Amino acid sequence: MKTGLTELLKTEYPLIQGGMAWVAEYHLAAAVSEAGGLGLIGAASAPAKIVREQIREVKKRTNKPFGVNVMLLNPNAAEVAQVVIEEEVPVVTTGAGSPAKFMEAWKQAGVTVIPVVASVAMAKMMERAGADAVVAEGMESGGHIGAATTMTLVPQVVDAVGIPVIAAGGIADARGMAAALMLGAAGVQMGTRFLVAKEAIVHQNYKDRVIRARDIDSEVTGMSTGHPIRVLRNQMSREYRRLEKEGASFEELEQMTLGSLRKAVIDGDVTGGSLMAGQCAGLVKKEQTCREIIEEVVTGAEALCRDAVQRIR
Repeated sequence: MKTGLTELLKTEYPLIQGGMAWVAEYHLAAAVSEAGGLGLIGAASAPAKIVREQIREVKKRTNKPFGVNVMLLNPNAAEVAQVVIEEEVPVVTTGAGSPAKFMEAWKQAGVTVIPVVASVAMAKMMERAGADAVVAEGMESGGHIGAATTMTLVPQVVDAVGIPVIAAGGIADARGMAAALMLGAAGVQMGTRFLVAKEAIVHQNYKDRVIRARDIDSEVTGMSTGHPIRVLRNQMSREYRRLEKEGASFEELEQMTLGSLRKAVIDGDVTGGSLMAGQCAGLVKKEQTCREIIEEVVTGAEALCRDAVQRIR
């Protein structure tokens, strides 16, 4: 499957793995890239030294393209941006802000820059700033979300910009990828599906919770703070929402969530941890290798697209 995205990224398939904090480390990133997609290291709030170590570990495991997701709210973002250049990382995705202040240095170093956007306005802004592509992420996704759905956001962004658009949010199988391509996307980003990859270091308790998830098992916390986050329901999310309804302060709510994602990913605390996952968790039924996931999704999407063309004819 070749699209404008595979040409841009020099990957076999137009599929990238989400830069999920604590989840997207070197084992997962290398496995996704080796299987033909684009693996990402989620820098999150990690110090630059740790990100450098992660990059070097990926390079030990694959010679295929990979990237780093830079969270721009990270106090260490400037240092991480420099590490990306020094370590000759081919691709960067960004979230939580505009990468404009790093764009010139990245472009001079030959880095492909792909911001994650949640609106048409942001997509246009990123194109003007020099982005090579954008990830249009709908509110069905896990973790931090915007307000528009993937089905409505993607085609509007495609119409608004002249660079490749990657669809994200609620995509976990071949049908999702085929639908994204029909909407005009040049490829897809998946996060929740890779949570249960065999190469992911995610605790088995967390993986099992995703695999058992139903269509109604996700909810959004943080609406009152202006920083909504989609998670799977558990004791922690219910307590958080209760405090929100009672008018708890931002500081009180933030204190409650400190370290909660690590609790889930590393410690397997599915009661008090933050189980970030998208609405597509109900479509994730088993643990597979990254290669099995990617080949199943891409091969299935190709077949669905061919079938759609035949039906039209």
